[in-house]
Amino acid sequence: MIVFIKHELEMYKKLLRKENTNYYRKVKQIRWNLKQTVLSMTMSFLNLMNCEDVASALQNELIGIIQRPLKEAMKNKYHHVSEGIAKQGESTSLNKIYTDLYITEGGAGHVSKEHEVRRIEKNQMQQDLQIECRSMFELLPGQDRPIRTVLTQGVAGVGKSICVQKFILDWAEGEQHQYIQFIFPLPFRELNLKKGHYSLMDIISFFFPETKGLILTDQNKVMFIFDGLDECKLPLSFHKNESLKNVCEAAPLDVVLTNLIKGNLLPSALIWITTRPAAASMIPAECVDRVSEVRGFNDQQKEEYFRKKISDQDQANKIIDHIKETRSLHIMCHIPVFCWISATVLQNILEKTENKETPKTLTEMYTCFLIFQAIQGNKKYTGKKDLDTPWEEGAALALSELAFQQLEENNLIFYAEDLKSCGIDTSKISAYSGLCTQETVRFLGTVFSFVHLSIQEFLAALFAYICVQNEHRNVLEPQSTSQESKTTQLIDFLKTAVDKALESDHGHLDLFLRFLLGFSLESNEKLIRGLLTQTGSSSDCQKEIVEYIKLKFKENTSPERSINLFYCLNELNDDSLVKEIQSSMSSGRLSEMKLSPAQWSALVFVLLTSKEKLDVFDLKKFIRSEECLNRLLPVVKEAKSAL
Repeated sequence: MIVFIKHELEMYKKLLRKENTNYYRKVKQIRWNLKQTVLSMTMSFLNLMNCEDVASALQNELIGIIQRPLKEAMKNKYHHVSEGIAKQGESTSLNKIYTDLYITEGGAGHVSKEHEVRRIEKNQMQQDLQIECRSMFELLPGQDRPIRTVLTQGVAGVGKSICVQKFILDWAEGEQHQYIQFIFPLPFRELNLKKGHYSLMDIISFFFPETKGLILTDQNKVMFIFDGLDECKLPLSFHKNESLKNVCEAAPLDVVLTNLIKGNLLPSALIWITTRPAAASMIPAECVDRVSEVRGFNDQQKEEYFRKKISDQDQANKIIDHIKETRSLHIMCHIPVFCWISATVLQNILEKTENKETPKTLTEMYTCFLIFQAIQGNKKYTGKKDLDTPWEEGAALALSELAFQQLEENNLIFYAEDLKSCGIDTSKISAYSGLCTQETVRFLGTVFSFVHLSIQEFLAALFAYICVQNEHRNVLEPQSTSQESKTTQLIDFLKTAVDKALESDHGHLDLFLRFLLGFSLESNEKLIRGLLTQTGSSSDCQKEIVEYIKLKFKENTSPERSINLFYCLNELNDDSLVKEIQSSMSSGRLSEMKLSPAQWSALVFVLLTSKEKLDVFDLKKFIRSEECLNRLLPVVKEAKSAL
C-alpha cells in the first residue's frame, strides 16, 4: 500500500508541471485515488485498534467518495436511449420518452413451451396484480416476507432492459432508491467469456474502477443487476458449486455468481435478474423471492406511444385505427419495438400517398420495413434515391443467411466471426441500420444482435424462401452429398415447414412459418422481386398449402399450434374457417352443429383472439358435451369463471 502511495505521489508531481485538460483529469483521478487509499488504510488500522465508531465514520466518508463518480458514470451511460438503432449521433433522453410499462407480479419461473408472440397474446387476456418498475423490491399489501431476489421475465424487445435502465438512472440522479448505497449492473453478455478465478470484489472493481479500495460487507446496502439471463453461457451450477462466503476469495465466476444469488455472499444485497421466459428456470425457485413479468404496452399505452411518436395527430389517429382493425398487428403492438416498426412503416406510407394500401399482415409489415431500411441505407451510403428495386442482393442474402444460422442455433447475440462466415464486412455493419445493432463490451470486444427477435425470424424466413425459389434448395433439411443434386419444389418445401413447426414442443418456428407462408403470396413476392431470379405459380401453391393446413387440424395438434395455423391462414389471406364459425355463432346455430376438428380449432381461435375479454364461459351457449368441454378447455382456462 505504501509503495502504491509513493508511486501515485510521483505521478502527481510530474503531472502538475503539465498544462493540458487530459493531464488535469489524471491529476484529479490520482488525488481521488490517494484520498481513497489513505482512508482505506486508516480504517484498517482503526479496526485493528478496536476503534469501531471512528472506523464506521470513515467508512461512510469512503462510501460518499466512491458514490459520486460512480453515479456520474451511471448518469452518463444511462441518460440517453436509442429507439431501435438510431442514426449516428442521435439519441433521446430516457426521462423524456419513458412510459411506465405493464408489469405484473406472479409466475412460477418455469420453462415456457410456447412462442413468445403467443405468450404476449395470452397475457393480454389475464388480469394479474400490477406493480411499477420503481416498486420492484417493495412489499405489496398483505406481504410480509422481505424481498431480496427478483426475477423479471418478458419476451424479447418488451422493455426489460429499459426498466433496468430507468431504475439505475433514477438512483444515479438522486430521484429514487437512495436507501441503496451502490448499484452494480453486470449484463450476462459481458460476463460470459471472463475466464479464470476472481473474487467478487475483483469483478466489481474491474467493471467499476471507481470502487477501487472498497471492501463490501453485509452492512452495505447494495444491488446487483444481472440483465439478460437468456444470454448466459455460464453453467450456473447452483446445487454443485462449493459454498463461498468471503467477498475477497477468488473462485470461478460461476461459483461467485451462484453464491451471490443464493445469499452466501452478502446476504443483505438485493439481486435483480432479467430474462426471456424460456431461460427463467436456470434460477432455482428457492433462490427467488418475487417473479414479475414485463408485458409491454397495454392498449392505452400503445395509443400513447403513437401519439408521442407522431407529431401529426391526424396521422397518428389513422395509424391507431389501422392497427386496431387487424388483430395480429394489434397483438404485436404490445411489444414496444413492434410499435416502432409499425410507426416507421405506416408513417412513411401515409406521407407518400393517402390512397396506398397499408399492410394488414405481419409479412407485409416486415417486408415494407425491410424495404424502407434498404432505401434509407442506399440514400446514406450510396447516395442513390427512390430506387424501384432498393435491394443489394448480396447484402440482403448475407444478412438473411446470418439470421437463419443464428436462429437454428437459438442465438440472440453473435460475434464478428459469425458475420464473416456469411460474407458480411463488420466495418460496414452500420449500413444495416434499423435491422442489426452492435455493442462494444469490456470482455468480448463487439457483439451483434438483431434489433428484435421477430426481425431475425423474418430475415431467416426470407433466406429460406430465396433458397427454395432460386436454387430449389430445402434449408430445413441437412444437406448430404447424395442430396446436393436433389431439387425441392416450393409447395413441398412449405409443407415440410408446416410439419416441422407442428413438431416443435415450444413453438420456436411459429413466427418463422407465418413469414415463410406470407412470402408465397404473389403480392409479397412482388415486394421482394429484386431478390428472386424466378417465382412459382403462387395462386396454385396458395390454394394447395391452405388445404394442407386445414387437413392438419384433424391431427389433434395442441391448442398453441392450432392457433398459430390460423395466423398462418391469415398470412395467406384465407379466413374461410373463421368466417364460417363466426356466422354460426351470430345465428345461434352453434349449439346444434356437429363440428369437424378444423371447426373446433376455429372456434377456439375466434374465442381466444376476440377483442372482448371473456369474463364468463357458459357451456350451454355451445354444445353441452364432454367433447365440447375438452375442446374448449383453453378458453375455459382464460375465463374468470365458468358455468
